[in-house]
Amino acid sequence: MNMYAIILAAGKGTRMKSDMPKVLHEVLYKPMVVHVIDELKKLGVSEIVTVIGHQAERVKEVLSNEGVAFALQEEQLGTGHAVLQASSLLEGKEGLTLVLNGDAPLIRKETLQAMIDTHLNEHHQATMMSVRLPLDTPFGRFIRDDNGDVVDIREYKDASEKERQIDEMNAGEYCFDNKYLFEALRKITNDNAQHEYYITDLAKIMKGMGLKVGTHVIEDFDEVGGVNDRVALAQANDILRERINKQHLLNGVGILDTHNTYIGPDVEIGEETIIEPGCILKGHTKIGKRCHIGPYTELTDTVIKDDVEIKYSVISDSVVEKGTDIGPFARLRNGCHILEGVHIGNFVEMKKTEFGIGSKAAHLSYIGDAVVGKDVNIGCGTITCNYDGANKFQTIIKDKAFIGCNSNLVAPVTVEENAFVGAGSTVTKDVPGDAFAIARARQVNKEGYALVLEEKRNAIKKAKNK
Repeated sequence: MNMYAIILAAGKGTRMKSDMPKVLHEVLYKPMVVHVIDELKKLGVSEIVTVIGHQAERVKEVLSNEGVAFALQEEQLGTGHAVLQASSLLEGKEGLTLVLNGDAPLIRKETLQAMIDTHLNEHHQATMMSVRLPLDTPFGRFIRDDNGDVVDIREYKDASEKERQIDEMNAGEYCFDNKYLFEALRKITNDNAQHEYYITDLAKIMKGMGLKVGTHVIEDFDEVGGVNDRVALAQANDILRERINKQHLLNGVGILDTHNTYIGPDVEIGEETIIEPGCILKGHTKIGKRCHIGPYTELTDTVIKDDVEIKYSVISDSVVEKGTDIGPFARLRNGCHILEGVHIGNFVEMKKTEFGIGSKAAHLSYIGDAVVGKDVNIGCGTITCNYDGANKFQTIIKDKAFIGCNSNLVAPVTVEENAFVGAGSTVTKDVPGDAFAIARARQVNKEGYALVLEEKRNAIKKAKNK
């Protein structure tokens, strides 16, 4: 059976008080609409059409790698009108079509699958998700006949006082037989208080066409409640954070404070790993078993293998092999590959560097655009000078080399195996294997000259004070 989906993402979201389209606001580091797309992909939906309008090009740019098609709603004339814009892409195809809201980032695959199962098992042509809520909730009400069949959905603004006493309300997510969906859409009018084309009118229209319309009741309204302002956005972040953290706990991950640990939906974590408070793990980060992460560590699109310890550090787009110790206050970025048994210590930054097995950079160094061999020691304050103002160059440090403190390695340069660079050196030429490189001025001691310098300083100070 073919499954299609239409995501409504054309609205401006005025209450967000932002120039950004509402559906692009992030929940746990991912745009709301992408959460919806991801759940549809898990269902195996064959074609996803995103209806765009406000800042359409900006939405298309963000979703350019998501594998979705786009339909443009140039005028905001209602939800029914929005769905109709997908007709050129889906009309006439056999299968089921889900119609979802792009501002409902908490929807789960399991909930959508349950609605599809109801649709198929009850032989509906239209299945509309419903929820029971307090009577003062301004949502559309399901109207049923004496047999209990759905005959209409009355929007709250159009409902009578009697109809507002109905507690079964429209949750705004739908499943249709595709071939009937667009036929019914063309019968919608805008004869209502808002003068809009409501998708909810399809209940009455399809019933009048002799089709079977039903509901699928859900218990957790949080999944489908739209995010319309920043209060709801913050609440969605809280709900998703707790949901994700709970699942990791059940999977054997130790999270010391679930209220202060933020883990994105695509992050994977192995058993017996400990995550301390203040950590932010996002993107497609993957952490192995028995690691110790935190506190206040941020990992983005990074692979951490087993038995790694990281403290107070920021790592992105990198791979860290097993048994490595990083931090506190280290930063790794732009494709670093840290091999087994490495120690990277306080205030070390690495960029686009391969750092070899058992090597060490204990503190206060910058290693960029470098290839470092195994068992290398990088002394405190070492810098690979990789940029000449226009181009980047590579530094190569081979196995068992020793780089003394406060050394500058001016790339392109190679330090061969077992070489030793003396502290305070500025190395501009390759260092041969087993060589001892010293690139600094010879020390000269001028006896008594400190007193001369003091007299000069005092004279300058006195002149300034006149």
